[in-house]
Amino acid sequence: MTTRGEEDPKPELIELVRRFVAEEVAPHAASIDRENAFPGDLYRRMGDEGLLGLARPQGAGKSTLEWAVWIEELAAASATVADIVCSADLVALILDEHGTDEQKTRVGPLLAGETVGAFALTEAQAGSNAAAIETVARREGDAYVLEGTKAWITCAQAADWAIVLAKTDPEAGTRGITAFLVERGDFTNGEGPYDTMGQRGTAVGEFHLDGCRVNEGAVVGEQGRGYRLAMKALDTGRIGIAALAVGIARAAYEAAVDFAGSREQFGQTIASFQGLRWMLVDMATDIEAARLLSHKAATLRDAGLRHTTESAMAKLRASDVAMKVTVDALQIHGASGYSRDLPLERYVRDAKLTQIYEGTNQIQREVLARQLLG
Repeated sequence: MTTRGEEDPKPELIELVRRFVAEEVAPHAASIDRENAFPGDLYRRMGDEGLLGLARPQGAGKSTLEWAVWIEELAAASATVADIVCSADLVALILDEHGTDEQKTRVGPLLAGETVGAFALTEAQAGSNAAAIETVARREGDAYVLEGTKAWITCAQAADWAIVLAKTDPEAGTRGITAFLVERGDFTNGEGPYDTMGQRGTAVGEFHLDGCRVNEGAVVGEQGRGYRLAMKALDTGRIGIAALAVGIARAAYEAAVDFAGSREQFGQTIASFQGLRWMLVDMATDIEAARLLSHKAATLRDAGLRHTTESAMAKLRASDVAMKVTVDALQIHGASGYSRDLPLERYVRDAKLTQIYEGTNQIQREVLARQLLG
């Protein structure tokens, strides 16, 4: 029994991604987590299969809805791999929409799995309040000199290049933030990757920009419009995180259903007990509701419509569902669920991060309050 919908788009795509996930991702999920190792070979194979960039209708002939389905399937096996794909697709989308012709040449190798890009917005003191970044870009003739440190950047340790947000006019608030394309060699990494609780293997870490000098051609979009660029990218990124959270929850739910149907106590399977049966029903219902919210946001994006509210709702609900479902699924497994021999504890660890990144759930509620109440 699963909660997979029967109306997913393009059955041939679903068949491809489910086969790929079963053969290439699932067997390695535990070792990726255990070793905290960036799955470079797997990343390249996804590029070979054309499974990077599904959110890029202008570049790949795909749709955001298909992307959401793909991310869910990946996350049901490995949230780490799903997060890496979300990151790759996000930087590709930014260059699609805002990059120069020269900057867009990075997209092809990235989607082929040959290079890795990163989106460098967050800093140690600027997480939820992205406008508080302290990295600066000082104009010197026809160049910019960047100074600062980025923290908690997905794929930082593996990145060949990064889109870096910096203040070109510190007095102008969010209108003084600009995005730059910075190449490996112009930034350095701190110690890493971070030893994280969950979603291990994403090569998350720091960028140090110490006198990093880039020319005018490194500006992505327009000077002073980097913050708007970042917020638009996060609207799409939240769809991906919502789908990722649904995938984690689905994996935990399916494991709980299988276990409840085979585990016997008091002469009957534990699935026969009303308390557990109703827990499983609530899990399935919550997962389906979260999936529909993520698919609605994806459909709005595909139609070219504003989706800030719907993306925030999807990310908020799906991540809360993932946390609750994984904890409840572990509870249904009892002591065996608490063991590292089963993936339940990994699901719980992976789910927790979905409530934090791409804007904490407290920030999502504030985003929604502004959208709904003014």
